[in-house]
Amino acid sequence: MPKCEKELTIFEALRESHEKQRAFSEKLIQTSGDTRERRELFELLKNELFAHAVAEDRFLYIPLMMSDAGLNITRHALSEHHEMDELLEKLTETEFSNSGWLAIAKKLSEVVHHHLQEEEHSFFQQAGKILADNQKKELAQKYQTEYTKYLNKDKDSLT
Repeated sequence: MPKCEKELTIFEALRESHEKQRAFSEKLIQTSGDTRERRELFELLKNELFAHAVAEDRFLYIPLMMSDAGLNITRHALSEHHEMDELLEKLTETEFSNSGWLAIAKKLSEVVHHHLQEEEHSFFQQAGKILADNQKKELAQKYQTEYTKYLNKDKDSLT
């Protein structure tokens, strides 16, 4: 009988995207000027953050908000998602060659790293006490489907 692969929990699924976010944001702030590398890394990071946030909001934050305990911990995380969205918008509106572009990218990287650290070392533990074990696996499957859908889609067609 073939060995069954262990089903991921929502937290393990989210960590996979977190690793990509860390890598893309760290590489992005090492770039300079209006280069193909900067443009490609920015697009990768932007897509990763977008797909992750949409799926995470729907399949972690919203289910958690259904309980009083989850509502309080979720508010802060959602405000950090909003802050990242605003920084991404600023970067999109700023010329890649502009000297201020890198400063905004560094701020975004700091916010991303802070948010991921907080989620992985505090939020996930609290959320793990609220969600049932079967719910953690079910949410992971829904998250991954939604994440993949948005990662590969044209963002303009979704608004």
